[in-house]
Amino acid sequence: MTHRRLTLLGIVALALCWAWLPEFTVTLISDIGLYSMVAVGLVMLTGIGGMTSFGQAAFVAIGAYATAWTCTSPVAAAALDGVVSASALPWVGLALGLALTFLVAWALGAITLKLSGHYLPLCTIAWGLSLYFLFGNLEFLGGQTGMASLPALNIAGFSLASPRALGPLIWTLLLLSLWALHNLLDSREGRAIRALKSGRVMAESMGVDTDRYRIKVFVLAALLAALSGWLYAHMQRFVNPTPFNINIGIEYLFMAVIGGAGHLWGAVLGATLITLLKGQLQDILPKLLGASGNFEVIVFGLLMLFVLQRFADGLWPTLARWPGRLLKPDPVRLPNASVSLASRSLTAAGALLLEADKVTKRFGGLVANNAVVMTLKAGEVHALIGPNGAGKSTFFNMISGVDDPTEGEVRFIGERMNGKPSRDFAARGLGRTFQHVRLLGNRSVLENVALGAHRRGRHGWIASMLRLDRAEEAALLAQARRQIERCGLGEHADTPAASLALGQQRVVEIARALAGQPAALLLDEPAAGLRHQEKQALAALLAQLRAEGLGILVVEHDMEFVMNLADRITVLEFGTVIAEGAPAEVQVNPRVLDAYLGGIDEPIQRAA
Repeated sequence: MTHRRLTLLGIVALALCWAWLPEFTVTLISDIGLYSMVAVGLVMLTGIGGMTSFGQAAFVAIGAYATAWTCTSPVAAAALDGVVSASALPWVGLALGLALTFLVAWALGAITLKLSGHYLPLCTIAWGLSLYFLFGNLEFLGGQTGMASLPALNIAGFSLASPRALGPLIWTLLLLSLWALHNLLDSREGRAIRALKSGRVMAESMGVDTDRYRIKVFVLAALLAALSGWLYAHMQRFVNPTPFNINIGIEYLFMAVIGGAGHLWGAVLGATLITLLKGQLQDILPKLLGASGNFEVIVFGLLMLFVLQRFADGLWPTLARWPGRLLKPDPVRLPNASVSLASRSLTAAGALLLEADKVTKRFGGLVANNAVVMTLKAGEVHALIGPNGAGKSTFFNMISGVDDPTEGEVRFIGERMNGKPSRDFAARGLGRTFQHVRLLGNRSVLENVALGAHRRGRHGWIASMLRLDRAEEAALLAQARRQIERCGLGEHADTPAASLALGQQRVVEIARALAGQPAALLLDEPAAGLRHQEKQALAALLAQLRAEGLGILVVEHDMEFVMNLADRITVLEFGTVIAEGAPAEVQVNPRVLDAYLGGIDEPIQRAA
């Protein structure tokens, strides 16, 4: 028995017993499906994308009110008279709701997603409340009274007037959403989405437009909420502002977090628990406290504290482990066709790749880099050395697009790059690693390295959701596995990256950079944490890459490693270049000996 077969068995069992379930149970299961649809969007937005929202109830309201207005307004009836039949009005309402939600979510996302920290969730509360009160004060939407007499959905002449008839549609759409989102996350686009939460700087350096991806995830979550609102309106046949207040928005977030904010099926689990618990608490708490009120919110808050203390990732991962010990993994189906990934021709040996012309970086009154001049050519290893605080990492960030120089100019393969983001550097052929390792710790080494090949793929979200990208995805993973094996970590390809030693994690970063087929490779302390044999293997790999025509810029503190590998060396002290030349020249330079090498009498011998 595999996970997929167990899921299908559960779906078939529910379908077979649906006709014999009591009306109350059918209504409850239908409600769980509606709540799950919103919670799944929040899993994508908050648990995976790292953006907390308390305002999803407002998008549910847009979907509900759009179809209510379309189906009941005399204005809409006059405009659509003779164009569509009465039975088709709810479907026009769905199209209107999704269109309005897309526009509103894109506009709100463009504004609010620029915020970070606690400002983002506070802003979602603000616009959630604003939309809630807006719906309650618009007379053409019924004000606080609401809009009644909505028609039932009709499919091929079959009326879905009751929860027993509408429930299968709700759960079909929910299961299709889960399938599509699972496919999305299991793709090139999904790896980029997973990097949004804790690796935005890293993802940008791999060529991912993180701002655009954040807005797209935000819009996706809003569209799922609007779809839920459309179904809710035609199940209740009545819409008013009460079900869309900020308390409901908080409950949606509870569902996602308690179930497991990083897991799609955790949303269904959370929605089930909160819905069942809410119904029981609304009966029990008034009897215990002798008064009516929203006391269940207090219980939900305490429940969330308990779950986050004992189950930091939610309840789903713990529950999934129990049957997981007995189930076999789903078989991997390789695509029949193969595709060629986008590739780049290496620059001729000796050609100028990267040029920093009098680059200066100031932070207020502090000068981190002062008129630094440096070049990197194809087919060479250029080392950048200097004592701690010399400005090496700041300079690295400027020549890779993470920071912009205050003065001076950075050119890459003949193009001026000042003011351009790091993803543009990656698009032109720049790969890099980081001083402090930046990996997706919970994901496998293979997935981390495949992220480096992001720009070599072409399929977008829709193709990923429909699994039309499988051939390209197989090619990306094959490329990633080749680079992992090339770097000597083949046996760790399917291991979570966080479980590797620090030195091995640095090698993973190198493999990730190589997966993008760069023309220039920037390595920030690649040998830190490696044992002697591992350093020798790394040196051999870099020498091979140099022979293939890559230009490699290395920041490193291990002088033996540098002197035996580098063709040229640039030395920084207090952000200023104090020496540049071949290793033999640099290691006898008096200023270098005093500033960095400690005034040693004997130069370090290069290996034969």
